[in-house]
Amino acid sequence: MVTKETNETFDNQYHETESPIADRAAGLDAEDMEEMSFEDLYEQSFGNIQEGEVVRGRVVQISDDYVMVDIGYKSEGEIPINEFRDEEGQLIVGIGDEVDVLLEYHDDDEGTIFLSKEKAEKIKVWDDISRIYNEDGVIEGRVVSRVKGGLAVDIGIQAFVPGSQVDLRPVRNLDSLIGETFQFKILKYNKKRRNVVLSRRVILEKEREELKAKTLAVLEEGKVMEGVVKNITDYGVFVDLGGIDGLLHITDMSWGRVGHPSEMCQIGDTINVKVLHFDRENERVSLGLKQLQPDPWTNAAEKYPVGTKVLGKVVSLTDYGAFVEIEEGIEGLIHVSEMSWTRRVRHPSKILSVGDEVETMILSIDPERKRISLGLKQLEPNPWDVIADKYPVGTVISGKIKNITDFGIFIGIDEGIDGLVHISDLSWTKRIRHPSEVYKKGQEVQAIVLNIDKENERFSLGIKQLQPDPWESVPQRYPVGSLIAGPVTNVTDFGLFVELEEGIEGLVHVSEISKEKVKSPGEEYKVGDQVTAKVINISPKERKIGLSIKRAEDQDDRTNYRDYMSNAKAATSNLGELLMGELAALQNAENSEDE
Repeated sequence: MVTKETNETFDNQYHETESPIADRAAGLDAEDMEEMSFEDLYEQSFGNIQEGEVVRGRVVQISDDYVMVDIGYKSEGEIPINEFRDEEGQLIVGIGDEVDVLLEYHDDDEGTIFLSKEKAEKIKVWDDISRIYNEDGVIEGRVVSRVKGGLAVDIGIQAFVPGSQVDLRPVRNLDSLIGETFQFKILKYNKKRRNVVLSRRVILEKEREELKAKTLAVLEEGKVMEGVVKNITDYGVFVDLGGIDGLLHITDMSWGRVGHPSEMCQIGDTINVKVLHFDRENERVSLGLKQLQPDPWTNAAEKYPVGTKVLGKVVSLTDYGAFVEIEEGIEGLIHVSEMSWTRRVRHPSKILSVGDEVETMILSIDPERKRISLGLKQLEPNPWDVIADKYPVGTVISGKIKNITDFGIFIGIDEGIDGLVHISDLSWTKRIRHPSEVYKKGQEVQAIVLNIDKENERFSLGIKQLQPDPWESVPQRYPVGSLIAGPVTNVTDFGLFVELEEGIEGLVHVSEISKEKVKSPGEEYKVGDQVTAKVINISPKERKIGLSIKRAEDQDDRTNYRDYMSNAKAATSNLGELLMGELAALQNAENSEDE
């Protein structure tokens, strides 16, 4: 493609006049022209034209196949009409238009000439290339295709632009430049090899240096400047301020939360930024976007007093809570403990999702540390405030077992409120190692309210309290001095435990086992042995019963003696009666014999 400057130069070179003949006669003075006939003048003017020379002609006729051009010769030259059509096939010439053509061949005898517009343009292009290269000028060209290593550019002939010379930075998608028109510098050319190498980068570097000098002259901290987004990374945006780039870090893009810089701008966007820091020596510039707006935390305390209800958007979830944006730049945290009065929230995702619109209450605010505590449960009345009135101590409730642990069972009372029956409150007498030995999850049970701790949100229940404490009647059922019999349930160094009934045991201290000194109770007794002992003391409050085997044996000895003595008296009386009977029988026998 030939520039306007090129055309003007060419016009001056070939002396644009009213006719081709006049062009040839321009070097003759008036006296010579008067002496010469018209034929001589014609021959003289055309004799200056040489084959291979570019001349100016005028279009005199256009047919379907050819364009007739008059260059001042005996006859017009024919040029194929395709040389006068553009890429879309449209004719770009009209009758009377002047065109530059190449005289390829002429025959003076027959008056035949052969012309070419395309070849003339190429010759002119090479002349322009040489001139522009020598003058360190620029040439305009249109990118026509992508080739190996770079781009093909039409400057009237096809030239080559290496990929490294296309832009200041490598262009990933060279195809996007096809059809675009740019200014280029000529790096080198070789007419014989028809080779021309161009560079756009040289021009851009020069322009950038000029812009950079102007920018550095006005660049200072605190100044608001206009720039163009040049590159986007995960950590920020590079902005071209005019020959020098500045970094707009992601943390300085907005007072609010920014997931990725591309959420706020795109490459090529024009934005206003504030210069936060300028290192003139190293030419490093830090930029800010959010600083163009006032910090929303400045009046946050007045805008959001404690107790205020606010609407916000959930922007992030963590193990310990949910962050809610109540306005751009201000986020508050709903801790998991502030999400429900009754539910044990293990993770906020059980209640909230990112993007949810939620209403919360301001619990506390610290503008200096830029922290706000929010509450979700505070929007509803606390069920623990009324639970004591609804279930006073002593109330018998029914519910299903919701959970079983090592230390007790949880019974569902109201929605979200569970009562705990501690393992020690399951039975008065039965030794329960684990609640699962007696109860199952989902089982319906009854329990009595023992205590309600509103502050710590604890609801205590008891099952054994539904029945009277059997220890209260132990003194009546096992009075001191009475004898009991039962199996040995445990053997220790200090004595034996004997079961009186299920859940009630008494201790036979080692000193109460035998009249003889006992070193180790395990040498004489083992678990399961049946023993008889005497109740020697009872403490219902401490749930203790003292037993004695040796005292029971003493009581047995005395009882046996009394029984023996009673049996001895009975035996003497019976013997006398027997003897009297035998004596009477003998007397009766003697009387019978006498008779």
